[in-house]
Amino acid sequence: MGFATDSLRSRLSQLLELTTHGGGSDAMSLRQRPAAAAAHGGGPNPGSAYSSTLPHANDSEETFNIIPVHNLLADHPSLRYPEVRAAAAALKTVGELRKPPFVQWREGMDLLDWLGAFFGFQHDNVRNQREHFVLHLANAQMRLQPPPDNIDSLDYTVLRRFRRKLLKNYTHWCSYLGRKSNIWISERRQAPLDQRRELLYTSLYLLIWGEAANLRFVPECICYIFHHMAGELNKILEDYIDENTGRPVLPSISGENAFLNRVVTPIYETIKAEVESSRNGTAPHSAWRNYDDINEYFWSNRCFQRLKWPIDVGSNFFVVKGKSKGVGKTGFVEQRSFWNIFRSFDRLWIMHILFLQAAIIVAWEGKKYPWTALESRDVQVRVLTVFITWGGLRFLQSLLDAGTQYSLISRETLALGLRMVLKSIAAAVWTVVFGIFYGNIWSQRNHDRRWSAEANRRVVTFLEAAFVFILPELLALALFILPWIRNFLEGKNWRIFYVLTWWFQSRTFVGRGLREGLVDNIKYTLFWVVVLASKFTFSYFLQIKPMVAPTKAVLNLRGIQYNWHEFFGNTNKLAVGLLWLPVVFIYLMDLQIWYSIFSSFVGATVGLFSHLGEIRNIQQLRLRFQFFASAMQFNLMPQEQLLNARGTLKSKLNDAIHRLKLRYGLGRPYRKIESNQVEGYRFALLWNEIIETFREEDIISDQELELLELTPNTWNIRVIRWPCLLLCNELLLALSQAKELVDAPDKWVWYKICKNEYRRCAVVEAYDSIKHMLLDIAKDRTDEHSILTNIFHEIDHALQIEKFTKTYKTTALPQIHTKLISLVELLTKPKKDVTKVVTVLQVLYEIYIKDFPKEKRTMEQLREDGLVPLRHTELLFENAIQLPETEDSSFYRQVRRLKIILTSRDSMNNIPKNLEARRRIAFFSNSLFMNMPHAPQVEKMMAFSVLTPYYNEEVLFSKEQLRTENEDGISTLFYLQKIYDDEWANFIERMHREGMKNDEEIWTNKLRDLRLWASCRGQTLSRTVRGMMYYYKALKMLAFLDSASEIDIREGSQELASVGSMRRDGIIDDLDSGRSPSSRSLSRASSGASLLFKGHEYATALMKYTYVVACQIYGSQKAKKDPHAEEILYLMKNNEALRVAYVDEVQTGRDGKEYYSVLVKYDQDLQKEVEIYRVKLPGPLKIGEGKPENQNHAFIFTRGDAVQTIDMNQDNYFEEALKMRNLLEEYNTYYGIRKPTILGVREHIFTGSVSSLAWFMSAQETSFVTLGQRVLANPLKVRMHYGHPDVFDRFWFLTRGGISKASRVINISEDIYAGFNCTLRGGNVTHHEYIQVGKGRDVGLNQISMFEAKVASGNGEQVLSRDVYRLGHRLDFFRMLSFFYTTVGFYFNSMMVVLTVYAFLWGRLYLALSGIEKSMLQSSNNNKALGTILNQQFIIQLGLFTALPMIVEISLEHGFLNAIWDFLTMQLQLSSVFYTFSLGTRTHFFGRTVLHGGAKYRATGRGFVVQHKSFAENYRLYARSHFVKAIELGVILTIYASYSSLAKDTFVYIAMTISSWFLVVSWIMAPFVFNPSGFDWLKAVYDFDDFMNWIWYRSGVGTKADQSWETWWYEEQDHLRTTGLWGKLLEIILDLRFFFFQYGIVYQLGISDGNRSIGVYLLSWIGIIVLIGAYLIIAYSRDIYAAKRHIYYRLVQFLAVVITVVVIVVLLEFTHFKFIDIFTSLLAFIPTGWGLISIAQVLRPFLQSTVVWEVIVSIARMYDILFGVIVMAPMALLSWMPGFQSMQTRILFNEAFSRGLQISRILTGKKSNEKL
Repeated sequence: MGFATDSLRSRLSQLLELTTHGGGSDAMSLRQRPAAAAAHGGGPNPGSAYSSTLPHANDSEETFNIIPVHNLLADHPSLRYPEVRAAAAALKTVGELRKPPFVQWREGMDLLDWLGAFFGFQHDNVRNQREHFVLHLANAQMRLQPPPDNIDSLDYTVLRRFRRKLLKNYTHWCSYLGRKSNIWISERRQAPLDQRRELLYTSLYLLIWGEAANLRFVPECICYIFHHMAGELNKILEDYIDENTGRPVLPSISGENAFLNRVVTPIYETIKAEVESSRNGTAPHSAWRNYDDINEYFWSNRCFQRLKWPIDVGSNFFVVKGKSKGVGKTGFVEQRSFWNIFRSFDRLWIMHILFLQAAIIVAWEGKKYPWTALESRDVQVRVLTVFITWGGLRFLQSLLDAGTQYSLISRETLALGLRMVLKSIAAAVWTVVFGIFYGNIWSQRNHDRRWSAEANRRVVTFLEAAFVFILPELLALALFILPWIRNFLEGKNWRIFYVLTWWFQSRTFVGRGLREGLVDNIKYTLFWVVVLASKFTFSYFLQIKPMVAPTKAVLNLRGIQYNWHEFFGNTNKLAVGLLWLPVVFIYLMDLQIWYSIFSSFVGATVGLFSHLGEIRNIQQLRLRFQFFASAMQFNLMPQEQLLNARGTLKSKLNDAIHRLKLRYGLGRPYRKIESNQVEGYRFALLWNEIIETFREEDIISDQELELLELTPNTWNIRVIRWPCLLLCNELLLALSQAKELVDAPDKWVWYKICKNEYRRCAVVEAYDSIKHMLLDIAKDRTDEHSILTNIFHEIDHALQIEKFTKTYKTTALPQIHTKLISLVELLTKPKKDVTKVVTVLQVLYEIYIKDFPKEKRTMEQLREDGLVPLRHTELLFENAIQLPETEDSSFYRQVRRLKIILTSRDSMNNIPKNLEARRRIAFFSNSLFMNMPHAPQVEKMMAFSVLTPYYNEEVLFSKEQLRTENEDGISTLFYLQKIYDDEWANFIERMHREGMKNDEEIWTNKLRDLRLWASCRGQTLSRTVRGMMYYYKALKMLAFLDSASEIDIREGSQELASVGSMRRDGIIDDLDSGRSPSSRSLSRASSGASLLFKGHEYATALMKYTYVVACQIYGSQKAKKDPHAEEILYLMKNNEALRVAYVDEVQTGRDGKEYYSVLVKYDQDLQKEVEIYRVKLPGPLKIGEGKPENQNHAFIFTRGDAVQTIDMNQDNYFEEALKMRNLLEEYNTYYGIRKPTILGVREHIFTGSVSSLAWFMSAQETSFVTLGQRVLANPLKVRMHYGHPDVFDRFWFLTRGGISKASRVINISEDIYAGFNCTLRGGNVTHHEYIQVGKGRDVGLNQISMFEAKVASGNGEQVLSRDVYRLGHRLDFFRMLSFFYTTVGFYFNSMMVVLTVYAFLWGRLYLALSGIEKSMLQSSNNNKALGTILNQQFIIQLGLFTALPMIVEISLEHGFLNAIWDFLTMQLQLSSVFYTFSLGTRTHFFGRTVLHGGAKYRATGRGFVVQHKSFAENYRLYARSHFVKAIELGVILTIYASYSSLAKDTFVYIAMTISSWFLVVSWIMAPFVFNPSGFDWLKAVYDFDDFMNWIWYRSGVGTKADQSWETWWYEEQDHLRTTGLWGKLLEIILDLRFFFFQYGIVYQLGISDGNRSIGVYLLSWIGIIVLIGAYLIIAYSRDIYAAKRHIYYRLVQFLAVVITVVVIVVLLEFTHFKFIDIFTSLLAFIPTGWGLISIAQVLRPFLQSTVVWEVIVSIARMYDILFGVIVMAPMALLSWMPGFQSMQTRILFNEAFSRGLQISRILTGKKSNEKL
């Protein structure tokens, strides 16, 4: 077992010969199939049938993926596992089964070949599923507890468990439809075992799934196919005879590619035709069938009657909707309307509306407390009107149901139509009944003039009716309290249950049995009871009650002087409505704020109990480091437990006690690890590997590496050698203690020193090291050597008998210390001066002999003690010193360590210098003290895959990308060097160590390293791959530690020490030269712990982990010689666990195309890429949304029990990868009443340091992905799957529609639907924070806004989706609340905030212009309503509550003061402006999508943002979403300031409108404040020119939006083309508001002279017509005369000016016209023009062909120029003023500043003097 430590070189040379493929000495000698030749050339096509492509004689030549299942005799390390051979052998048990006809059956074919031949599956599908199946069975058998008796045969329980899990959805489906399952295996315990049948059913399902292509999104369709194929399989197995032929039964589909052509393709073609009929998703969702509709067709028995088997292609199922007699929508119709929010969450809105009504009724009494008001019988009876409202709301709900879902009704679903009609009738009847009963109560009361017995009896009658009305709610409440009863009833498919519930809900396959356990129920119910109590108390006392008095006052106003023509008599009610509107809006949305507040504190509490943030920095780590090794051992190393003890209460209790001991260092075993314990060695190996990884990533320097690593014990030191970081300053403190305690006994001094563990270790290590070093440099067999030996013997003896302080003067220790320092300094110099060393040794000898002992000794005594040389021929030590060679790096490394211990004076709290390194060490060490499951051995862990979809993003930055400068003279590399300055220095240091002579070589010999370094600081594929391959590296390391013996580990760690120091000193690099220079930096196969591996670690890791990157267009990239393809190949070459899946398009004939899913890997033996599998697809991959389709096609190549979905902008860390096997054990733990199906993983946003914007985004995201998700998982139980890096239970999702949904447009936020689907199908989503994955976010404002737009649009589409509707109805009330406020509700309420501002300002404008406000002021009640609304405004606009989760999360993890400091810094950097701007983005895109649709995927691009964005680009992005809205609000505020009586008081005006002005300024200025060089005067000038060129550029065919205003203008109206009639009507109604300005203002003009008739308003339209006419004449004359007869054009302009002046003079002279009226009328007329244009855009289909349209386009262009000037003006002013540019740069790049980034120098392009 031991290692040949003496022959290191030969060990290394062996390692270099290892193949990284198989690993170890078990190198493979397999020749592998050449890449892709067969598919493209004339050879046989791997996708074709069995008859032509069954494996030929030489099986061993076949390419394999992970294990060579086809050849069990191959020399491959994975085949050493008996479990693999057992699984493969089980599949070979074809035995006496009837052989398939028409196929030559050969020896060695197995059950999958048998199925493939019978049912016409593709050969490569069979190969892929064979490996998939064998690998899974082998892994499952390895995990079996207790291990089976016979490990060489497949255990039956493994197989049965797998079959049950895989086919669970199928058996549920059969039960739901009342069909008998076609799995003919008895589930009884006593039933005889039928292993072959189990294998056949499971294999059949996997083969169907593996070839189903896009049908994998329709899981119940796969159930339908499996049902029939399993039925035919049964007939074959039972030897049925075909009645027609009299021969044994054959499957109804068989032959070459029969399954693909006759089963998959017809259904695929139908889906494809539906998508094509949707006009790329722009048609209304109700007009075509998406994936869900196709799937839900299989939720009713009609699929059996209509589709039949073999599939009847003539069925109406295959008719595309729109043509006659098609099937149409199934299960749900997605209608675009805002009513969906009410429909899906009706219970929530009913609660809000009923409470509001009751509260107003009670508050109207004017009593101080509601309960005193309720003592009055009148009030009590009035409150009963809530039942009338409730009935009305039910009626509304039934009408909405009928109005949206009517197209579901067909001859087959008449019952649905009947229910819709009956529900509407019932709701209407209830409403009328309540109305009549209520009327009766009051008529009796008024008749008796008191509450008589008869009147009270009528009240009782009303209450009895109400009781009957709410019976269903009471029943629901009872089932809520007893959740298991509801789950049981919904889980059973009893007919009686359906009959009883028919009235309440449609029967669906999903959404049944969603109730949680009682404990969870209580937790989230308590949470919501507290939240609702707070909200309603606040609403009553601070929103509703204060409004009552002002409302009464306004209603009682008499004799109002109106400023305009009043159409209706009493409009006080309208004024009251406008006062109440903002209050009601806030009342409806402020539950979001209450949720935010309470969830923050609950999240913090849960985080505290999870022990988050206990180790926040290096100081805290130092305190805990002693227990750190034990924590690592406890959590990361498998512990052998008795099989029956695991999971019992006793073992859980022991665990809890262990963790307590660990956390607080209690008890001896968890106190410290001594240097001779194996535990210490294991810890050192792992810790050093982590630190080595940090060094490779260049986040620490060589010196920091030496300070941080645990040095193995090479000098026989008696204590554990803690990292120098922990020992710094300790020796000096010990010396000062010894100096102070001069006369104290040894015991006391030692007791004092031992109080601090690190001090004790520092003293012992320093002494042992000095002893070893001095004896090492003195020549053996010399007097000096024996003198030194005797000196140390004396000291040791004095220590042993505890008489050190009596024998020696401790005051002399500082003297010795000083000399020792000078000695080690001499030894660590590059040039060693032996004479100086001799001198120092002589001085030390003198001190020891003369100054150190308390009693002087004579020469004789010294000679007797052996402390003087026997011969006095020369000076002492002169010829007795021999320094080790410089090659002896191990020695000098120890000396360097000794020097640090002797000299360090500071506490080294700032080591490592890099903030990321500190954060990672702190998080990792903290996580080991958190609760996590025990790690199993790697062999016994669950296998898993990682899947990353990739399209065409950056893989590796090219040389050109790094060097190219932008307009400011900044190259990407220069930017990275400044932002990551310490990492750049570390990188250069590493390059010099690896042989770089001068810095220029970085662009030549070290170019690949440079590109990798830069790419790992961007958001590139290479960064993601590097991160994900840490799983592989970690598993190899853990596999080694699992199996290594004590001797292996002890000797291995010492060997590593010497190798490590040799490498660091550059000695070993020439040994590495056999490999490509840069492959070392990526895979480092020959460094670190991998030197110790024996070979089996590679096989174990490959069996447990595989990484698939779905590079969709890799095939075409290769064909085009795209550099991306080369870079992907490079990644495969350097990462053996990496596989690439892509879609290959193969030309067949002239226009035919075939599509294949292909998996490739890099073969290390053949040194080239080889193709593993090629599975033919029924057609083009992408018929839905691109990303889920890409994930879906590669999903068949993933392996293992779990799959982690990782995006292209993510990263991972080696130390986190070590905890993956712990995480996977969570699948065995119950969370509530279910085991998890998705394990949520925490993210760290790594882009926060790039700029202040990136920091705001990352802070917001961090609180969302940590605190937000934590609360959703526990206690609220509604965590979905908001994105990556969650880990999915692979086989659970594989059978239920995959890991995302792909229907066009509706599933634009594809990831979140996986969570919806999981919850609806009874899954469970948890969240775990002891492990984290890196995540990149967008860093520039435009990127962030596009991302926000995409997510908001996605939420707009979710509002329409069936998933949200079902969750809104099927979850219990409190979980529904949680679900609403954390998904679509958040976006809806963001929109409500903006609508509140609109409602408030429009209301004030109406009151001011109409004159009601003036009358209100004159009345006694001095406008209290104003104060109320003001309070509301401040509450909303502060936005403090949305920042609260952020502050709480930062406090939890980094401390309260840090959180406050961060918050204040953010405010100074204008984060409020950014968050307010984001609010606008969310509102615009959410609202527009719900109304009109038009959601689309927006590629944000993830580059670095140092480039100035032009004004035109910003205008294009934000004109409609922000600028126009801000200008509208600005105009309202200006007019209000001019005409309001209230606004005359400046303070009142400021107090009332400051938050609205802040919104206006934020929306206009944010794009410039957060734009690099946003206030540069020259750039502002260029930007304006560029903007005007863009405006006037004439568009033609193929002109893009960024070239021409006209193209952009048309694109901005796209959503109006796809919207429905209601959308258009609503848009026109909203646009009518712009006409109000004119109506209100014309009566205020001087020229109107107080006239209030309607004629004034009508005459004002003449002004509009004149203005348009004048504009048209000038525009027309410009078009005709401007070019050739310029003088005419000037003449027309001159005439226009003259006429204008004359008209103004005449008006001034003969009417009451004032000069200011000119400007005032502009405020009236400009909005009117904008309103006309907006309406014209809606009516474009009717107007486009007329001459009017050209006029509209021309005027619209003028408006955009006007808006552009308005927006540009403040920006230009600030650019012109000095100092703003530098201030803005500080705001934008401040975070980077604090890390030494001189961005001002960067942005002015003054390159630093250095070359690099």
